[in-house]
Amino acid sequence: MPALFCSGDAMRGGRLHHNVEKHPFLGAVRTAPSYRLFSVRDAFPALLLTDDDGGSVAGELYDVSLESVRTEFLPDEPPELELTVIELDDGRSVLAVGLRPGVLESAPAGELTDITTHGGWRAYRGLPDPDDA
Repeated sequence: MPALFCSGDAMRGGRLHHNVEKHPFLGAVRTAPSYRLFSVRDAFPALLLTDDDGGSVAGELYDVSLESVRTEFLPDEPPELELTVIELDDGRSVLAVGLRPGVLESAPAGELTDITTHGGWRAYRGLPDPDDA
C-alpha cells in the first residue's frame, strides 16, 4: 500500500485523525527541505513545492490503501488542496495533499499565511507532540 503523509488535522490528536487512525502508523517524518507550508484561513495547512525559501515540514506517515485515500481521506479535504506526491527528507516519495496550482496567486489577501518557519502545523498552532507525551 502507498504511504500517505499527513501534515494537518489528520495527524494524531487532530479532528480528522479518524480518517487514517485504522491504518498502520509508520512514524513521524519530515519533508525534504523544498516545501513551503501555508495556513489557509487559519483553518488547515497546505504544502507547496518551491524552488526557493523552502523548508522541511513535520508530519506523520500512514500505510493507506488507494481505495481508503479515495473514500475516507480525500472527501474531507478542502477544495484548495489536491492529491500529490512529495519527497521526504530521506528521499522517499509518498502521497500527500498540497495546495492546488493557482490558489497561491488567486487567494484573497490575508487568506494564506506562510508558516514554513514554524516547521509544521502542530508547532504553528501550539499543539502538543504526541511523541513527547
